[in-house]
Amino acid sequence: MINRLILAINPGSTSTKFSLFEEEKLVFEKTLRHSAEELKNFERITDQFHFRRNLIMKELSERKIDIESIAAVVGRGGLVKPIESGIYKVNQKMKDDLTTGFSGQHASNLGGLIADDIASSLCCASAYIVDPVVVDELQSIARISGHPEIERKSIFHALNQKAVARIYATSTGRKYEDLNLIIAHMGGGVSVGAHKNGKVIDVNNALNGDGPFSPERSGGLPSGQLVDLCFSGRFSKDELKAMLTGKGGMVAYLGTNNFIEVCKMEEKGDKKAILIRNAASYQIGKEIGAMAAVLNGRVDAIILTGGMAYQDANIKSIRLMVGFIADVVVYPGEDELKALAFNGLLALDGKIEIKTYV
Repeated sequence: MINRLILAINPGSTSTKFSLFEEEKLVFEKTLRHSAEELKNFERITDQFHFRRNLIMKELSERKIDIESIAAVVGRGGLVKPIESGIYKVNQKMKDDLTTGFSGQHASNLGGLIADDIASSLCCASAYIVDPVVVDELQSIARISGHPEIERKSIFHALNQKAVARIYATSTGRKYEDLNLIIAHMGGGVSVGAHKNGKVIDVNNALNGDGPFSPERSGGLPSGQLVDLCFSGRFSKDELKAMLTGKGGMVAYLGTNNFIEVCKMEEKGDKKAILIRNAASYQIGKEIGAMAAVLNGRVDAIILTGGMAYQDANIKSIRLMVGFIADVVVYPGEDELKALAFNGLLALDGKIEIKTYV
C-alpha cells in the first residue's frame, strides 16, 4: 500500500509556509519569506497567485517528490463569506469569492486557490480549506457595535486558535467543548477570542481595525480622530486602509514589522521601542481582561500563541496583567500547517464531515 501525501499551504502577508505529510508523518516544512521589494509590483493579493504557486512547485520538484502520490492539498481558508468552523472542499463558488475578496483582501485568500490549482493538476487529489479567518460563532450581543450602520464581524486566526485549544484540552484530559478559554493569537495581527464550550462567542476583528495593535496593524483607533484624518485631504482611501492593515502598529512607530527586531531594540535601551513594546503587551492584556468579562470570570485557562509568544518580555508583561484571572499557558508560534494536514487526513478517511460552501 502506497502511503498518501498531504500538502498543506498557509500563505501569510510576507511569507508562504507549506509542508508535506506522509499520512501523519511530517516529510518537510518550508517557510519562504517575501520581501517588500518582491511583492511591490503586485497590485492585489490574488495577483501573487502564480508567483507563490510556482515557488511551492519548485520546492516539490527540487525535493523529487512524487506529486501524483498527493491525495489532498489543504489550504488556509481566506476571506470568504462567514461560515461555521470545519473543513470545506474547494468549489467554484468559493474560488470566485476568494478571487474577488468577498470579505476583503488577505494573503490567506490564496490558500484555497493554490490548493485547488495544484490538486486539479493531479489525477486523484482533492482540495480543501479548514477553519478560515471568517469562522463566525459570535453570540448575537457581540455583533452590536453601537451604530446600526456598522455590525461587528468575526475575522480572526480561527485555524490556530482552534488548533491550540484542542491541543490544550487534550493535554489536560478534557474536551475542548467542555472548557472556557481565552486565546490570544499574537502574530502579524492580534486576535483575542473568548471560547465557550467549543464556540468562539466573541473576538476582536483582527484585520479591519479592532482590538490590540500589532507589528503591522493599528488595531482599534479613536474613531473621532480617525474620521478627521479621513477628511483631512492628506491621504487617499487606499493609504488610510494601509494604515489600518499593513503599515500600522509597530511598523508605523518604529519602522519595522519584525517583533524580534523590536525586542532587540528594547534590550539595547531604545526608549521608544520600550514604550511601544510595552504598549502592545498592555493592549493585549486589556483585551484578555475584556474577554474574561464575556465569560463571566469563569476561565479555565488563558492561552498565548503566535510568533510574538516567543519573546519572554512580552509574555512576562501580559502574565503580570492577567495571571489573576486564570493559568497562563504559552504555545509559541502556530500549529496551522499541522492542523491543516490533520484535517485533510480526517477528510480522506471519512472521519470528519466535509462541508459544502454555498
